[in-house]
Amino acid sequence: MSPNPPSPELSRVHLGYIPLTDAAPLVVALERGHFERYGLDVTLARQPSWATLRDKLAVGHLDGAHLLAPMALACTLGMEGVPQRLVAALSLGLGGNAITVADNLYRDMQAAAADEPVGAQALLRVIERRRGAGADPLTFATVYPASNHTYLLRYWLAAGRIDPDRDVRLVVVPPPQMVTRLRQGDIYGYCVGEPWNSLAVHDGIGRIVAAGHDIWNNAPEKVLAVSATWAQRYPGTHAALIAALVEAARWLDESADNRREAAQLLAGPTYLDLPLDVVTASLLGELTVDARGTRREVPEFHSFYRYAATFPWRSHALWMLQQMQRWGQLPGGCDLLATAQTVYRPDIYRLAVARLGIAVPAVDMKAEGGHRGEWKLGEGKATVTLGADRFIDGAVFDPADLGVNLA
Repeated sequence: MSPNPPSPELSRVHLGYIPLTDAAPLVVALERGHFERYGLDVTLARQPSWATLRDKLAVGHLDGAHLLAPMALACTLGMEGVPQRLVAALSLGLGGNAITVADNLYRDMQAAAADEPVGAQALLRVIERRRGAGADPLTFATVYPASNHTYLLRYWLAAGRIDPDRDVRLVVVPPPQMVTRLRQGDIYGYCVGEPWNSLAVHDGIGRIVAAGHDIWNNAPEKVLAVSATWAQRYPGTHAALIAALVEAARWLDESADNRREAAQLLAGPTYLDLPLDVVTASLLGELTVDARGTRREVPEFHSFYRYAATFPWRSHALWMLQQMQRWGQLPGGCDLLATAQTVYRPDIYRLAVARLGIAVPAVDMKAEGGHRGEWKLGEGKATVTLGADRFIDGAVFDPADLGVNLA
């Protein structure tokens, strides 16, 4: 195999995205000329929902998309209809999600918590009291059934001994509609990517009760997804997109000043059209958790490049597939490893970034959940520094338990 990918076959590329702060690598790659340096004329098309983004990718109106990582797996498996085989050869970052509840629910949770943290166990007491009074279940929203927002919310609830299928009602709401639906009282809380948590706090209608980092440190979130046919037809274009986005991700993680500059790009009317201070705080990991402006610093809230954040770990794919089985979305007989290998393509990633001279993991999988801080993987030039990966319940997910060889 050649050490360098072929030149781009296409000059013009259309990519879709949802207005979220974790779309930052795409915006930075466009606005700072990373795409252009690789010979690409890229158009970014804002979409109103994940379903719309999925459908436009399926019919070829988009060449690629900023996509929910589990959605790439679900589409390939045909979980929602005709299988749409997708390839994810680039992770767009780690983290970026949070759980927000309405102010009135937060006050009830605060009263139920007494001197304990206001978390899932306090919510359980509120649920039990409401059930005793004959009230309807509380409604919570996530952005899509096959999303890490769904799996993190379910994980958080289950860790607090709340049954996500019996004790609450889960619905789907597109990210840009979350704050409005919370204000209207249609939902009592949600799990969504930033800045839609911070905006609810900014508007005085919600409180952040957990960052995604609290549930799974440095959890995967979005991927660059293209159809398998497109990836096969345009390997040079695909590789150029990956290299440009990795460069943009590296720039984002180089300094706080770069994050502030990125926030100015994102907050404008072209992309998010939201208050600059809200977007900036989100990108800096400074979550405003209440209407008084109290901020909680989560330094690893967004990782775009550090900790091998752009690498498409097949162990991440396996964890997501296992969650689909855990919550009844996927039959037990599905070949999880084959699906992870079909969709997640670290081989394409390695070829695309070879020209950048960066350290790349030599393996495709790792155990998740056993590290509370930074750790090293590999030896010599293949050594990479990874971040904490602890789960809220202390569990460890090891692909070896599924009979997978990690070597």
